[in-house]
Amino acid sequence: MLKIERLKLFSNSKEYLQFFTLSFFFFCFSLLYKYYNYTKLHEFDTYITNATVLKQYTKTKIKPNGKEKSYQVLKLKSDEGFEFYTIASKKTPSYVGKDIEVEFYTDKIDFLAYLKSFFAFSKITKVPKELTHKEQLLRALSTKHKNNDIAAIYKALFLAMPLPNHLQQTFANLGISHLVALSGFHLSVLFGILFFLLKYPYTLLQSHYFPYRSKNRDLFFIIALLLGLYLLFVAMPPSLLRAYAMLVVFFILYDRGVEILSMQTLFVSSIILIILFPRLLFSVGFFLSLSGVFYIFLFLHYFAKHSKVSQFLLLPFWVYLMMLPYSLVLFGNFSLYHPLSILITSLFSLFYPLSLFLHFIGYGDLLDGSIEFLLSLEPHAKILHLDSSWLYLHVSLSLLSLYKKELLTLLLFESLAFFIYAIYYVT
Repeated sequence: MLKIERLKLFSNSKEYLQFFTLSFFFFCFSLLYKYYNYTKLHEFDTYITNATVLKQYTKTKIKPNGKEKSYQVLKLKSDEGFEFYTIASKKTPSYVGKDIEVEFYTDKIDFLAYLKSFFAFSKITKVPKELTHKEQLLRALSTKHKNNDIAAIYKALFLAMPLPNHLQQTFANLGISHLVALSGFHLSVLFGILFFLLKYPYTLLQSHYFPYRSKNRDLFFIIALLLGLYLLFVAMPPSLLRAYAMLVVFFILYDRGVEILSMQTLFVSSIILIILFPRLLFSVGFFLSLSGVFYIFLFLHYFAKHSKVSQFLLLPFWVYLMMLPYSLVLFGNFSLYHPLSILITSLFSLFYPLSLFLHFIGYGDLLDGSIEFLLSLEPHAKILHLDSSWLYLHVSLSLLSLYKKELLTLLLFESLAFFIYAIYYVT
């Protein structure tokens, strides 16, 4: 039986140019709209906004007279979409996950800082007494776990709350920071759960009332709507936003007979996201997530004809090696436990859906022992100081390897060299 070949999204350079020109036009329009919103900040000396407290921690500094001064640092995300840092009294109670009203000074905020993130002196003008649904879930997670660190991990996994600094360091040392950053894997698990729950009820309804409709298409759009609401609920973290956009774009293209597992679809979905959300240009999480998908597609580009078993076994090692230069240059953390992240990542594919199910039935603490064991490891990590030019070299070689298999071999050896150097450095 002949297999129908799917269409390419772009068939020639002219179509690429047309898409790029149109995208550039819409990007400029989007940027102008952001600038218009930015000008509203400077209508007065201060600006009042409603914001969610993403992170809160105590910081201490030494004053010129030698005395210590402690204060709270708050990371906030406004309802308008911009993120900023501010400080508060050390006696300020924890507002993590809470929606508050803040008035901040705008005189030192330029447009670039507005797009990235900025610091501003502020004062909290209103703290609602009633709990939001998100706060209620956060408190429920806290009561399910005796260990605050474990509760914080589940808050990151389920509600995209940032980890405390010491946990971020621990996960970076173990090379598993990506596991607690909501992304494509987490979204695919949620999609699978919703599909399983909705498939049979919808099939029954369809067979009785609208048999002429496409079941799979309808189910996809229902699930996409529910996942979109979840994305809004967790404040649209960049890696999850990328995964959601690709899910929608990929389905629309697949439904129209277009090949989806290609660099073209990755390029298109990325451009659409940047047009809609220009701040993603300054998001490290977005580019790390994008790079991870790129290397999966690069692997499939050259090894798609290999058996599914060999692909399943080799892909985790491939992605680890390809992403290692990013980890070393951007974060610098490495330990002898770092390579074990390949195994931990594989086990996580079972842990995540199981932990969701256990929390749903009221036994969310059953897996706490496994997390405690992970946190008890002493990786004795070291900081590698690598120049960013090494990462530029790695990215350039990665892009060029799309066109020459010999360059792919060179890319693999270059990544192995990073790995050997890191092992040598920590030993």
